[in-house]
Amino acid sequence: MGIFDRFKSHGQHKDKGTDKREQMSDTVERQANERTGNKYEDQIDAAQQQVEGRLGMDRDRPDQQ
Repeated sequence: MGIFDRFKSHGQHKDKGTDKREQMSDTVERQANERTGNKYEDQIDAAQQQVEGRLGMDRDRPDQQ
């Protein structure tokens, strides 16, 4: 089971799953920034947005909030 499958499986519970997936995504982003000393912060943020978009987690969409 890959990391994307794990995110998708957590998304099956719409209300709780969305919050948990967002928390997991934010945690991964924070850890990556800490390990790189925020040197690649923009690239990490862009990658996070791409992953969330592909998994249907776009935070900008009104139905996600």
